[in-house]
Amino acid sequence: MTRPYVLLSVAVSVDGYIDDASPDRLRLSGAADFDRVDQVRAESDAILIGAETLRRDNPRLLVNSADRRAARVAAGKAEYPLKITVSATGDLDPDLKFWHYGGDKLVYTTSAGAAAVGDRLAGVAEVVDLGDGIDLGVLLDDLGRRGIGRLMVEGGTRIHTEFLSADLADELHLALAPILVGDPDAPRFLNPAIFPGSPSRRMYLAEVSKIGDIALLRYLPKMTHEEDHRWMARAIELARLCPPSDTAFSVGAVVVADGVEISTGFSRETDAKVHAEESALNKLAETDPRLSRATIYSTLEPCSQRGTPTRLPCTNRILAAGIARVVIAWREPATFVANCAGVETLRQHGVEVVELAELAEAAMSMNRHLNLS
Repeated sequence: MTRPYVLLSVAVSVDGYIDDASPDRLRLSGAADFDRVDQVRAESDAILIGAETLRRDNPRLLVNSADRRAARVAAGKAEYPLKITVSATGDLDPDLKFWHYGGDKLVYTTSAGAAAVGDRLAGVAEVVDLGDGIDLGVLLDDLGRRGIGRLMVEGGTRIHTEFLSADLADELHLALAPILVGDPDAPRFLNPAIFPGSPSRRMYLAEVSKIGDIALLRYLPKMTHEEDHRWMARAIELARLCPPSDTAFSVGAVVVADGVEISTGFSRETDAKVHAEESALNKLAETDPRLSRATIYSTLEPCSQRGTPTRLPCTNRILAAGIARVVIAWREPATFVANCAGVETLRQHGVEVVELAELAEAAMSMNRHLNLS
């Protein structure tokens, strides 16, 4: 059983608030950012919101785009993601919009909360009793058994705090709005808590983008240097599978998205000319939405030119796939190509390239018989 990939999504003011203290909801995002959130919802298997936020904002929590819903159905999914709320007390009003729009609904609560809900949600939502308290790890285990692969969490403060303090968040989308709230009674993004490694542990900043007047920061809370080492070790294992050659390097490649390996390849895997990155990308559809948030690990710098005119250089394939992050162990020497410019080309196009020079020796070990000058 695999727990779902957990993505936290939140919009905050410059001073860290998610709302003001007025009865009306403060809209921090603009139309373009709301559309981005709609896309993230469409890509998710389930969306979770805390009961406090449910009561305060009374959201429908839908995928609003008809085209995105149609694409979900065409892919064999339900028209809407599963909608989930979490309530320890079971204080859930059956008249809220949440229950009357979209597809299936799920409530996680305690034994006391389940008793309090009674039959108020009968025929509207499935109620799951988690026992004496709310354990988010147990909740994720249950979602994994239900086949949920990607969970989007939209708040509020308590829910986001608990996911981050329990080290259960794989990704964080922080939409920073150019607004100052300044009200001490307004809700903030997070409550005080003990967070793993705090304050010395730094999240990995995967992407920064401008959406209207919103700055979107995409963080990977669990991504560490050790994580890069683990996936590069996997790529090195794949390089050992390469059929031997005196005229080409032995290279392994792994494509990772949402913390999961989605494709692999190695030199000469399918024919005498195929490169590792090429082989891995050949196994994925060009329109695979995971590619935009993927990292490709390659034991060798991706090529910037090919001896076979009918094949694109791996650098071009990576750019065409929309992959934003590349991790390599060593740069290509002048053994077969006078001047490989893979790293430079990728960086010129805005791709982050990480070089793990400390693993170069291990990655080169399959090529000792070649002249690596």
